[in-house]
Amino acid sequence: MIMKSTEKSMTGWYFLAAVVALYVAGFFLNSSVIISGLAFFTSIMVKIIPVLFTVFALMAATNYFVKPGTLVKYLGEGTGTKGWLISVAGGIISTGPIYMWYPLLSELQKHGVKNRYIAAFLYNRAVKIPLLPIFVYYFGLLYVAVLTAVMIVASVVHGVVVEKIMEVKNEDSNSINRKGRRL
Repeated sequence: MIMKSTEKSMTGWYFLAAVVALYVAGFFLNSSVIISGLAFFTSIMVKIIPVLFTVFALMAATNYFVKPGTLVKYLGEGTGTKGWLISVAGGIISTGPIYMWYPLLSELQKHGVKNRYIAAFLYNRAVKIPLLPIFVYYFGLLYVAVLTAVMIVASVVHGVVVEKIMEVKNEDSNSINRKGRRL
């Protein structure tokens, strides 16, 4: 059965009901384990909630103020450091599944956004602000800070490498076209 786009799936509600049922059953089998698990969950949530509110506020502001035309203006030829900062920050704060970004990135590329910035954006999708509190909780602030800094620097290197490879590919394509051969 194919679901129409206007129909809503009940799968999420079924999953929630199954989880609640498992917790209720677990409570009757061994209530101390369930209570300690809920206490641990509560202690983590108390630490994470302030950061989550900040992240959601930043994401809402970004979605409201940043438009694709503005990105093309700041991520085209000759934008330098500003372009790198925008692509790195954009990759870090971007949300949703990566495949949803491909059409927008393709359009931006067609309108003049450089490959280096798209590569850096995609690389920095691995740095997720909503997950940083949990990351810090388990690994410590120093580890997270060093790893994040290395990933940001590596994204710039990655972007430069992608740009150089694409330039060589385009030069080869142009020389073949001038000789009258098909690609």
